[in-house]
Amino acid sequence: MNKHIKKVAVIGSGIMGSGIACHFANIGVEVLLLDIVPRELNDREKANGLSLEDKVVRNRLVNDSLAAALKSKPSPIYHQNFARRIITGNLEDDISKVGQVDWIIEVVVERLDIKKMVFEKLDQHRNPGTLITSNTSGIPIKFMSEGRSEDFQKHFCGTHFFNPARYLKLFEIIPGPKTSPKVLDFLNGYGEQFLGKTSVIAKDTPAFIGNRIGTFSIMSLFHAVKEMDLTVEEIDKLSGPVIGRPKSATFRTVDVVGLDTLVHVANGIAKNCKDDERREQFTLPGFIGKMMENKWFGSKTGQGFYKKEGKEILALDLNTMEYRPSKKANFATLELTKTIENVVDRFKVLVTGKDKAGTFYRKTFSSLFEYASNRIPEITDELYKIDDALKAGFAWGHGPFQIWDAIGVERGIEMMKAEGFQPAAWVTEMISKGNRSFYSIKDGATYYYDIPKKAMEKIPGQDSFIILDNIRESKQVWKNSGVVIEDLGDGILNVEFQSKMNTIGGDVLAGLNKAVDLAEKDYQGLVIGNQAPNFSVGANIGMIFMMAVEQEYEELNMAIKMFQDTMMRMRYSSIPTVSAPHGMTLGGGCELSLHADKVVAATETYIGLVEFGVGVIPGGGGSKEMALRASDTFRKNDVELNVLQEYFLTIGMAKVSTSAYEAFDMGILEKGKDIVVVNKDRQIATAKAYAKLMAEQGYTQAPKRKDVKVLGKQALGMFLVGTDAMEDSNYISEHDHKIANKLAYVMAGGDLSEPTLVTEQYLLDLEREAFLSLCSERKTLERIQHMLKTGKPLRN
Repeated sequence: MNKHIKKVAVIGSGIMGSGIACHFANIGVEVLLLDIVPRELNDREKANGLSLEDKVVRNRLVNDSLAAALKSKPSPIYHQNFARRIITGNLEDDISKVGQVDWIIEVVVERLDIKKMVFEKLDQHRNPGTLITSNTSGIPIKFMSEGRSEDFQKHFCGTHFFNPARYLKLFEIIPGPKTSPKVLDFLNGYGEQFLGKTSVIAKDTPAFIGNRIGTFSIMSLFHAVKEMDLTVEEIDKLSGPVIGRPKSATFRTVDVVGLDTLVHVANGIAKNCKDDERREQFTLPGFIGKMMENKWFGSKTGQGFYKKEGKEILALDLNTMEYRPSKKANFATLELTKTIENVVDRFKVLVTGKDKAGTFYRKTFSSLFEYASNRIPEITDELYKIDDALKAGFAWGHGPFQIWDAIGVERGIEMMKAEGFQPAAWVTEMISKGNRSFYSIKDGATYYYDIPKKAMEKIPGQDSFIILDNIRESKQVWKNSGVVIEDLGDGILNVEFQSKMNTIGGDVLAGLNKAVDLAEKDYQGLVIGNQAPNFSVGANIGMIFMMAVEQEYEELNMAIKMFQDTMMRMRYSSIPTVSAPHGMTLGGGCELSLHADKVVAATETYIGLVEFGVGVIPGGGGSKEMALRASDTFRKNDVELNVLQEYFLTIGMAKVSTSAYEAFDMGILEKGKDIVVVNKDRQIATAKAYAKLMAEQGYTQAPKRKDVKVLGKQALGMFLVGTDAMEDSNYISEHDHKIANKLAYVMAGGDLSEPTLVTEQYLLDLEREAFLSLCSERKTLERIQHMLKTGKPLRN
């Protein structure tokens, strides 16, 4: 299907509808957002003498909903300006406008009768060939299109976004009885390429794939908490980051989503899945019934499994149904995994635990494996779709079959039988045919066990991705303890950080230098990218702290100079360098991106120079680079001090972008040079393509800059007056004042008597000198120590 989506209509402006509208605006699509007309005036409208016929009243519901969404945290929109792409209206005055759109998405209340009424109206106004889909989370798709035109039914299906639409990547596509295969193929590709989603085509069964398995998992834990005499905090400890799942784990996640929402889905599955062999798991335990009765739904009602009183977090005691101070959970089994950095390697250890945690993992994983394997072919024919759905919709690091593979399929079956569970017959048959795992890697691609074919088949849609896990060993060119250098093919290398949180220390810097050396000698370009949750949280401040405490200032000076020299080596190499940041890209990670020839950033890139939080200024070229970029921005007749001040504040306020698009406003990404990709899975392949293109177009090593305009005393005086006023007004502390003055000196180019053109090295030397002097300050060391201990900045 050769179709271009230029405009969509979203029908229904609730939390989900407004979120979907914002996400289409995020990717540059014009959006028509419609909702019902209010039936009565509110007090404000009455006071202003308005009537129900006034447009502002008729569009009040949709406008209020969208405004609330745009103010919510985390934001549904990449940049507030993108909201201008959304036009609002109502379903009486503006429904004819759906005739001008390419795709209509229904997101009204979950009632079949109302949805059918809406579709009847839409069918009268839509143009033939217009896509029309429902965001239902559970109503059978087959019932919705009954009685509609042939063209409607051909272009109709379910498209289930997960909330929040910007952040959760699952996009379930559910065909109706007459949906054209071309429509399914188009939506599958569009979801992945343009919306940045993991597209999964599901069968039209209750709760589809993600919610069917995910809700089962949560409900199983609801039952386990009482059966195993565990606390709310203990379940959250066991089902969180230790197994590659979000910090909010189970009960905190339910508080955020809303217990009422989860209960609605669970009740729907229990009601509509009468043949489900584990249907009893979807019945509500007594404590859930009590919470529903009390309206303890979570964040939306102020209390759920947790409750905040002042600064104290209280947890619900499920035996007494009373709140008590939250207790820290500890298990001997978890201690055994502390040295295992790679989550997938922990599962084997966790299921051998001798304590309550080991029992928990054996029981819950066995139950999950049985349930997931029995859902094939009911909800899908392909096992990888179940894993994809749980990873993309519930933010699990690994799906059920990947966890099972990590434990070992045969060992997993033994564990299941010991716990009273059985795998589906196809799993036993798979083993008998000589297949010992659900997945395998071949030539950099992932294969899965295809149940009908009884053979390993390549997962479709991988050709536009480069999966580093799949090539790390086979395409390795060089490695040390800090990095792995891989050959991406076509003359392009990739350097992948391997340190904890991808911090940048001596080994990483050595690896970056080695990568540039290798690329210059035998290759054509270099990508700096990884597929960890975060690109890099910055320099190894533990190393800096130790050197500073031991007063090894000469060694510290050499370490900082090595960082600066490495950044300059990247900038002035004879091959193109492309940085691929994503997630947290802080401090040194940001400085690295500032010095690449091009940045290919994922949309969800949270980037910034945050060194003030640990009592120093950016010392790896970041302070220099902000001064240089300010200089490059100066235009004739500009008030240059104002331009410089903006770059100064980017560092001084430790600003971090909430998306890659905001980083353009901060001067960290540059328009016309750097780009943003919406699908993180495509990022390495896209970065490689740009490195290759730059090399083929004839990349020339740039000469070192000697033309950076600094403003000297003129700028320094302005900054010092400003920082004095900030301290006098108690906006900043005395130590903040000192750090800000050091930064001012660097970005002004020192106390030169007049504006002067200087070299980058001149600014780097000033930057390094300021960094070192701050490392000798007790309050800086306190900040670094606090960050190392708590992960949070100290303002002393």
